Amino acid sequence: MTNFPKSNDVLGSVNRGNAIDSGLCTLCRADCQGKCETWLSSLRGREVLYPRDFGLVTAGSGNTTHVGVSYNSLRIQGLNYGAMGAPCTDKDLLFTDVSLETSFGAKETTKCKVPFMTGALGSTFIAAKYWDAFASGCALVGAPIVVGENVVGVDRESEIKNGRISKAPELERRIDTYMRYYDGYGAIIVQLNVEDTRNGVAEYVAEKYGDKVIIELKWGQGAKNIGGEIEVTSIEYAQFLKKRGYLVDPDPEKPEVIDGYNRGSIKHFARHSRLGYTNLATYEQVRDEFMNSVKYLRELGFKRISLKTGSYGMEALAMAIKFASEAELDLLTMDGSGGGTGMSPWNMMESWGVPSILLHSKAHEYASRLAAKGKRVVDMSFAGGFAKGSDIFKGLALGGPYAKMICMGRGMMIPGFLGSNIEGVLNPERKAAVNGNWDKLPAAVAKYGQSAEEIFACYSDVEKHVGKDEMKNVPLGAVAIWCLVDKLSAELQQLLCGARKFSLQEIGRNDIASGNRETEQETGIRFITDIMDETAKKILDM
Repeated sequence: MTNFPKSNDVLGSVNRGNAIDSGLCTLCRADCQGKCETWLSSLRGREVLYPRDFGLVTAGSGNTTHVGVSYNSLRIQGLNYGAMGAPCTDKDLLFTDVSLETSFGAKETTKCKVPFMTGALGSTFIAAKYWDAFASGCALVGAPIVVGENVVGVDRESEIKNGRISKAPELERRIDTYMRYYDGYGAIIVQLNVEDTRNGVAEYVAEKYGDKVIIELKWGQGAKNIGGEIEVTSIEYAQFLKKRGYLVDPDPEKPEVIDGYNRGSIKHFARHSRLGYTNLATYEQVRDEFMNSVKYLRELGFKRISLKTGSYGMEALAMAIKFASEAELDLLTMDGSGGGTGMSPWNMMESWGVPSILLHSKAHEYASRLAAKGKRVVDMSFAGGFAKGSDIFKGLALGGPYAKMICMGRGMMIPGFLGSNIEGVLNPERKAAVNGNWDKLPAAVAKYGQSAEEIFACYSDVEKHVGKDEMKNVPLGAVAIWCLVDKLSAELQQLLCGARKFSLQEIGRNDIASGNRETEQETGIRFITDIMDETAKKILDM
């Protein structure tokens, strides 16, 4: 594994744990006191784009030697003339003139203010704890969010009668929280796995919310092959989950396990979901099953349907692209290895599946193959270890013109944690409700002030958006998400401006270059000094 620096002296960022190429630690903690780049950005927004201590410093980059094949080994290209996608070229343009609006969809268009979304936040307890921050923040910035799998199945307040959901308060809370600030941009997406399909989640959502919700089919566990997904410490809760039909490990109904729990030697239980398509053996059978599922969802009334798949091999990738395109799905999210997890076996995370850049490169190749035959290609979202604006640019360029979105998990969760911790300190009476973990502000936060208005650089922007009276209802975790999106948006605008692309729809593979020959071979992106070399020599020979 490549070792990345834990500190960036230019930005003043420091990783608590081992850094990976997204800039995140391998392990994100909800109680983290800082201060990686994403953590700082959740406080200060676009301020973190620039070197600290302005007026006292100059800064230089060391990221010019690329080893191996990763998003870090792609370089962003710039041009010195032109303005593609600009509404007006009769005046000098600024990076703030770049439009980041995007959309996806087959027949029904879903508009988004920014080209990033947050991935499946499912039945893990950390998703439930911080959902108010996550959902409110994404709605405020006009970004889609996914309610992940198994939310209904693990909710002890939900009711299942005759094999179908009849009451689902946690699922309703998640949808309703997003809809509070939804203004026509973004989307709330509800994911279905095998368990959700068995429990009738689609039918419940269709009846209660209709086409306000995008329904998402899921193949496997995304960036991971198989996962524990949640861990519980109560044997009563473990027994409840087993009665719901889940595999619970160890079996909480075995006498020896009960005895071990009572003695204190067994302290946790892991809940697993079933694998899908285990009764199928051929491509044709998978296609028929998938198409029948889509047909059934449309009959329920869903106008917008998406598919989430993970870092399987090339056959599964081709099936996902072809099936999603033929079925006229609205979005296909492909999660490469390098993506995150709420709970999965760690060594499996380290060694299973196709790395993101390779998966995304082949997705573009396969999509182009369909397009060359005159076929419509489904709109795509790339996932798997994104947290920086530069990598978002590279992902969109690598997948252009098919990639419309970049899907982030942990990168969009960190501000939710951070804002909630700050809110718990500033408003101790709300500490339990927001799941705050701090008793006082750490020095890395307190240096900016002792109030939310001082700490969050974008606080006034959010207040202007919702109004002063409503601001008291906005979780500070949502304010932190606004700050992070402000940083990512400004960074992406600057990079697009440098590439002379003033509309996101203009981005493409000619905007990036390979930093080494191996990356060129694997991605099809030309080596940096080969690009326009022929044109350069013609200029010299004129």
